Amino acid sequence: MRGLGKIVSRLAAARRTMQAATSNDDGRLAALENFGSNPGKLDARVFVSATPPTALVVVLHGCTQSASVYDRGSGWSKLAESHGFAVLFPQQPRSNNPNLCFNWYVPGDARRGRGEPASIAQMVRHMVAEHGIAPSRVFITGLSAGGAMTSIMLACYPDLFAAGAIIAGLPFAVADTLPGALESMRGQGLPSRQVLAAKARAAGDGAAKPPPVSVWHGTRDTIVDPVNATAIVDQWRDLHGVGDAQPRTGQVNGHRRQIWSDARGRPLVERYDIEGMGHGTPIDTRDGQACGVAGPHMLDVGICSTREMANAWGLISAADRQASEHPPAWEHESRPRPHAAASTHPKDVGAVIEDALRTAGLMR
Repeated sequence: MRGLGKIVSRLAAARRTMQAATSNDDGRLAALENFGSNPGKLDARVFVSATPPTALVVVLHGCTQSASVYDRGSGWSKLAESHGFAVLFPQQPRSNNPNLCFNWYVPGDARRGRGEPASIAQMVRHMVAEHGIAPSRVFITGLSAGGAMTSIMLACYPDLFAAGAIIAGLPFAVADTLPGALESMRGQGLPSRQVLAAKARAAGDGAAKPPPVSVWHGTRDTIVDPVNATAIVDQWRDLHGVGDAQPRTGQVNGHRRQIWSDARGRPLVERYDIEGMGHGTPIDTRDGQACGVAGPHMLDVGICSTREMANAWGLISAADRQASEHPPAWEHESRPRPHAAASTHPKDVGAVIEDALRTAGLMR
């Protein structure tokens, strides 16, 4: 009984921490309603400051986070305000998942036309129609479970997105049960790259070309093993037909960057290995191109993934891009970066909750 008491205490403390972390609504985002039948029963928040917006970025938060918390940490809406694009934040309610994770490993929430992916697709189509956004200017990114759902959206709805970025996520169709998901997160039991590519190839509408994909992962991630980054890159290299090509390799702010391109030099698959970083989204709060606020899973490691993505997708104004653009990927960027700790907090909120729930037999 003594052990059970400790578990209950850990659960209560973890839930209080999680509720505090997810209640930080600063009022920047508006609710999105009446966007469709919403089969996945998701909530959504939006940021629109320009009429019409120049583009739309879909941003999927990680476990234990809300739309507002992830926006504040990543800096997406502030960048959008400066450059005239809109941001859509699908949000997982606690009624769908007690830890606020997108249900990427549930078969009913991992296929085109079903569950949570169908709800996100409805949100995107609503935003495009409502605000006059060019369908060719829609992008998507997500962290962790949101990164895994980004893999799903890119594979199942390649017709909706011009490009995407997966942060500390997992490949499409790597698991369809919770035990399988936990095994995949540990980097074990992953399907072969041929199987992963075949599943992704069969998931879309059959006509749309696969969009370019950027993959970001910390080298010291102990929640989602970095082998998943390799599996994602292999899955999309094979989808794009560049599985045997050699990448251009270089550094950005001290972190390795690889690019696989087509015969015309157009980037198709990109990989950032964030040296020394644990599980989270890379941000940079210290220089003239700063973004975001450090916090749980929002890690200040000297590179702003938000700005790098927006720059790659052509969302940054020409003058600002010229002032901030780093050298080509195969050249070395000499600007020093701060030491990249595995985490800026002594214990990740998600790890505490996951450990306690699993130990208590309450995690589904």
